[in-house]
Amino acid sequence: MAAGAARERPGSETIKEGIERAPHRALLHAVGLTRAELRRPFVAVISAFNEIIPGHRHLREVIQAVKDGIRMAGGVPFECHCPSICDGIAMNHPGMRYSLPSRELIADCAEAMVRAHAFDAVVFVPNCDKVVPGMLLAAARLNLPSVFASGGPMLAGDFRGLKVDLSDVFNALGALRKGEMTPEELEELEGVACPGCGSCAGMFTANTMNCLLEALGLAPSGNGTAPAVSAERLRLAKEAGTAVMRILKDGGPLPREILAPEAFENAFRVDLALGGSTNTVLHLLALAEEAGVPFPLARINELSDSTPRLCALSPAGPHHMEDLHRAGGISAMTGELAGGGLLHLDAPTVSGPLRQRLRRARDREVISPLNSPRSPVGGIAVLFGSLAPEGAVVKRGAVAEGMLRHRGPARVFDSEAEAVRAIGARDFRDGDVIVIRYVGPRGAPGMPEMLTPTALLSGMGVDDRVALVTDGRFSGATRGAAIGHVSPEAACSGPIAAVRDGDRIEIDIPGKRLDLLIPEGEVERRLSAWEPREPDTPPGYLPRYAAQIASAARGAILAKEGG
Repeated sequence: MAAGAARERPGSETIKEGIERAPHRALLHAVGLTRAELRRPFVAVISAFNEIIPGHRHLREVIQAVKDGIRMAGGVPFECHCPSICDGIAMNHPGMRYSLPSRELIADCAEAMVRAHAFDAVVFVPNCDKVVPGMLLAAARLNLPSVFASGGPMLAGDFRGLKVDLSDVFNALGALRKGEMTPEELEELEGVACPGCGSCAGMFTANTMNCLLEALGLAPSGNGTAPAVSAERLRLAKEAGTAVMRILKDGGPLPREILAPEAFENAFRVDLALGGSTNTVLHLLALAEEAGVPFPLARINELSDSTPRLCALSPAGPHHMEDLHRAGGISAMTGELAGGGLLHLDAPTVSGPLRQRLRRARDREVISPLNSPRSPVGGIAVLFGSLAPEGAVVKRGAVAEGMLRHRGPARVFDSEAEAVRAIGARDFRDGDVIVIRYVGPRGAPGMPEMLTPTALLSGMGVDDRVALVTDGRFSGATRGAAIGHVSPEAACSGPIAAVRDGDRIEIDIPGKRLDLLIPEGEVERRLSAWEPREPDTPPGYLPRYAAQIASAARGAILAKEGG
């Protein structure tokens, strides 16, 4: 949409101007607005504040700073809220089914609040896993002047002189079962791993998405890495408030102008160089579909093969978000990638073209030079083959070298709970490929994260000898040969539904292949006798979600009518 079109869009005058709007103005007076304020733009500040999630517990201060910035620039801010879920707290019980589906609820809630109250512009204040992508979907849908001001990452904890985070606690469960940690040590670790507010300190999904907001161009520089507890975080929030007013005055750039193909390529390149969460594949594909930008899943491999991984951030290495920020953050990452001609530098952002944001890295231990990377290829790969005709995703930057190519017998489970019990009892063998199915977007429903089984394998020290394949997804904290998003999923009669114990599965991450090694025609023969497995789903939102959800290969977005 051209910038001039933004000025023609009906805004808050819809509810403020004319004799027939006297009842509307009466209600606005009731919330304390003066007549002078009624003449100013109305800006929604859509937040995910709540008191149970560490990433959101501190957002009141961030929200207030955003509102201060809006008022400084002549606008009238209105705080609104949407639901949010902590994946860590929801992990490994039925609550995890609601995590990915909450993305659509967040988008719908934001859309409803903004359209019903005729706001002129929006500042989104997210922080955790599904809140950032949910708000991104809303921004693309609304296409109003929009800026993001995230809550920022948690600091790393300190356990006996070692930097730790939430993933270390999950991994400790396996170490405890193996006898390498005592219950007393686990209790000590859990007390220090998450030292305060913010999104968990590694390059997990929340922090990856907050970083990609910068790469996409919808947030100020520093948004992804400035610690939650820092004064810089509050200054960034004020900057977001003033920026949205500037965009409103200038008539753009609007979200769909920013979310062009070049922005998605920039975001994926930064993601690949960071070694970010595999969940970003789901979220960026969903956003591309919402924004009307064609972006096939296979394109990620093309980008990954030409994008070196420059970081080793937890869980794939020793560094944390505070280290990345100290090294220069995403501005330094984009500066390094730009030096190799890997980015579209004229791509618009909320504060000018991307080229204006480039910085030099300040710590080469954290951000490696382009000519001496951690890996010559990016941190994510998409696999295709007879087991995943529509694709599967792996965080190859967190896979042991010896597991990049692996062939082994399948050990099949029809639920996460069954797999966790078997792994906890060491009911598997070295070389096995553990298969967890019926946990996809439709099958679970809700595509829960499989962090507990992967963390058990890591904690037991076998993630370099045992692979895990699933039609579910993984936490950004997952490491090892963990391959998710297998599509089509089992609930949609994908080949993964035909796998039996003992079948040989071949994983070839460099070759981008995932194959079931059984005789030709055997999959079709088995599936001809296959019957759908009804999930144990409580009435309410999840059955409605399952009836509408599209494949993970399309970002698990709600399918449009006829789509």
